[in-house]
Amino acid sequence: MKKRMIVIVALFALTGLVGMVQAAGHEDAATSAVLIKNVNVFDGKSDQLIPRQDVLVKGNIIEAVGQHIAAPQGAITIDGNGRTLTPGFIDAHTHLQWNMGVTEHMFKPLDYQAALSLVEAESTLMRGFTTIRDVAGSIFGVKSAIDEGYFVGPRIYSGGAALSMTTGHGDFRSPSTMPRMMGGAGVTDVEYAGLVIFADGVPEVLTASRMQFRKGAHFLKVFTGGAVSGLYDPLDIAEYSLEELKAAVGEAERWNTYVAVHTYTDAATRMAIEAGAKTLEHANLITEKTVKLAAKKGVYISAQTALFMSPPPESFTLAQRDRQQQAKKGLDNLMTSCKKHKANVLFGTDMVGSMELKKLQVTEFTNRTQWFTNAEILRQATSVNAEVLALSGPRNPYPGKLGVIEKGALADILLVNGNPLEDISILTKPDENLALIMKDGKIYKNTIE
Repeated sequence: MKKRMIVIVALFALTGLVGMVQAAGHEDAATSAVLIKNVNVFDGKSDQLIPRQDVLVKGNIIEAVGQHIAAPQGAITIDGNGRTLTPGFIDAHTHLQWNMGVTEHMFKPLDYQAALSLVEAESTLMRGFTTIRDVAGSIFGVKSAIDEGYFVGPRIYSGGAALSMTTGHGDFRSPSTMPRMMGGAGVTDVEYAGLVIFADGVPEVLTASRMQFRKGAHFLKVFTGGAVSGLYDPLDIAEYSLEELKAAVGEAERWNTYVAVHTYTDAATRMAIEAGAKTLEHANLITEKTVKLAAKKGVYISAQTALFMSPPPESFTLAQRDRQQQAKKGLDNLMTSCKKHKANVLFGTDMVGSMELKKLQVTEFTNRTQWFTNAEILRQATSVNAEVLALSGPRNPYPGKLGVIEKGALADILLVNGNPLEDISILTKPDENLALIMKDGKIYKNTIE
């Protein structure tokens, strides 16, 4: 009886705590305006800060940017005290679900994987990334839970499960596992986890593409070349035929969105460009000539350094570690060629394998200083990345302008202690140097007294 009473009391206490949290959430939602005064603004597009500005947020929209803005009645006023105000950062290449080795994905319960994804989602936001583009994984439920306010995390654009051919990048089946058209299982473990979907031939590519849109995909991800983390596909190969790639692109275009392709080499990349892909994920080993072609066609190069310049995940085999080094060696030519030909370079990180490694997401800012100015890097992480998000057209889950600080833009805002245009390394210490994090007009962190 005594134990039962303790449980009942605990439940009432928990109910009260939940009520307090819900009330606090309603109170935040009821705040109609926030005025941030006395800040130097990086607007997502310029080379210099705009000094001594005020930024007024009403609801989830930036209402005004300028000097001497009057606070509306009932507004919260925050004195930035000369801090730098920037748009929330965008990571164009993430795998929110991939917080363990690939084999673990096939054995761990999906609700456990979702729970880890939610933990990582909050960590991602607290590093200043208010938006991510998730390029392979079952993340739609996590996205909904965040959007509906049950959990804290960034905006998520998702391509759903990536399309892989048999023996392609996503094929983590055993060598003896038969494809379904040859008598194998209809759905394999890695497909059940939602990371990839196998599709061989044009009819299966069309069906797999349509399945992702049925689930709510905002774009499609297709593996078109060898991989660092693959089991069977060396970096030098091209995956899928031109006809299969065109089928995926055609389906995406019917849905008024686009295809992002995983690629490393000239052959795979040029075929993807010919098929009509809009973003090239990785592309470490392409030549200057192919970079020039991508720039001419207006195709975005979604480059990453963090995965290649960081320690490999413990789950990587010796072959995977060797391919990681091969890809790392190609970075200098890729980035130098991109800058020379003014290619559209996205800011992505591709950190996988563990939540501990994902803490290195912020090293992407300093890694890029070998090739780009601080202003160029910040533009890549804000307004340039936002251009690709907008390519999802009517599939865009967050209609509105992201990646900029201007009237009418969505209110994703950071306040930084210091000036990242002068010292971008301050962004590698978000706990210390991000004084305020706002997403969609709601404040998730505020250390300003």
